[in-house]
Amino acid sequence: MAVAGPTGPVLSREEVDRALARLGAEHEAVESSLLALQDHAGRRLLEGADLSGVTRARWAVAEQLINRLWTYFDAYTDALTRARELRSRRRWPHQSELSELTDLLRGARVTLPGGDPSAGLTTLGGTARLSERLTLEELVDRMNGWYAQALDVVVVADAVWSALPARIDLLAAELRRTRSLAHSVGVRPGEHPSGDDLEEITRELSALRAEVISDPLAFWTGASPSSAPGGGRTDTTRYDRAARALEDVRREIEAVLTVRQDAEQRLMRVRDVLSRADRTLEEARQARAEVLSKIAASEVPAVSGPPTALYEQLSAAAEHRRRARWHRLSPLLESLEQRAEEELMRARASLTAVTAPLAVRAELRGRLDAYRAKAGRLGLAEDPFLGERYDAARRMLWSAPCDLAAAEQAVLRYQQAVSGALAPPGNGSPGHSVHDHRGER
Repeated sequence: MAVAGPTGPVLSREEVDRALARLGAEHEAVESSLLALQDHAGRRLLEGADLSGVTRARWAVAEQLINRLWTYFDAYTDALTRARELRSRRRWPHQSELSELTDLLRGARVTLPGGDPSAGLTTLGGTARLSERLTLEELVDRMNGWYAQALDVVVVADAVWSALPARIDLLAAELRRTRSLAHSVGVRPGEHPSGDDLEEITRELSALRAEVISDPLAFWTGASPSSAPGGGRTDTTRYDRAARALEDVRREIEAVLTVRQDAEQRLMRVRDVLSRADRTLEEARQARAEVLSKIAASEVPAVSGPPTALYEQLSAAAEHRRRARWHRLSPLLESLEQRAEEELMRARASLTAVTAPLAVRAELRGRLDAYRAKAGRLGLAEDPFLGERYDAARRMLWSAPCDLAAAEQAVLRYQQAVSGALAPPGNGSPGHSVHDHRGER
């Protein structure tokens, strides 16, 4: 059995060889990681950037951690080299050599400077001290923790810088094209809301880019990269908001451009609709005069005049087109198109309301002629009673002014007389009404 020492049982030759192999593999892994961190693009960018805010504070700590990592790695290398040299002296080491190797591999034999408390560095056990003694295992654990902390800062900064500035630059280029197009159609700051929006988006993108460059860590949300995959991401909230605002403005500019392209056709259509409304109103006025002269005791609604306000707005729209004020023409045209259609519908409704008595008279005339034709087909055209009632109704309907109420009653009497003449006789049926009432004539 191996003799126990301050660090526990003395390791056997096989245990020493296995420990050296494991520490050698860890040494290579740590060295590769440190070299990769040294060459990382994010670290080089952080070293040359004018940082602020969260990134400045965290990078100050991370930079000291990286420097300390190399110091610890050198100490780790020296300790591992001493252990390898001691082991290489003999194929079968003496007990004293195994005891010394055990102390080197497991004991707190590595003396290192402590962390600077003002930099926020802490040891595994608490606040950093001026110096401390660590085992090789504790040394590796310390380096792994510091490496993860420094790598988080480097990777997050690199991820944000890789994601946002390029996208901001592309959006800024699109913004410049949109501003140029907006200026060409008269959409300018102080003259159109979209022009003011473009200025605000310009200021926001400039401020956003400056903040991303100087403080990338402020634009990271979620877990750090050393946590589970997918735990964190670049915060693009402000960028997305600016992109949506620019898209809204771009659609507005496209609408203005569309107005510029088909403004003349749309103005002609509005003129045509208003002209049809005027003709309909003129027809309604003429029909009203006819109704008042031909229909007695009828309430005929008044007919309004032409829509002068719409014609004034139409003239203003034409002036906007001549002076290329497309941003003002666009909303005015939309309003004119809607109101012109409403005016045409109102004119048609007015004509319908005015001509309603004439329509009633025409319907009564048609009904009277239809029943007369029916009586003629059944051989009752020469019946004096029916003829008398037909003539009475016809005189009322074809005379001016026509009393519609009385004419309607006369048509109804003729209709009833024809129906009565067609009914079969007997059982007190109306079939005898024509002959029974001849004494009334």
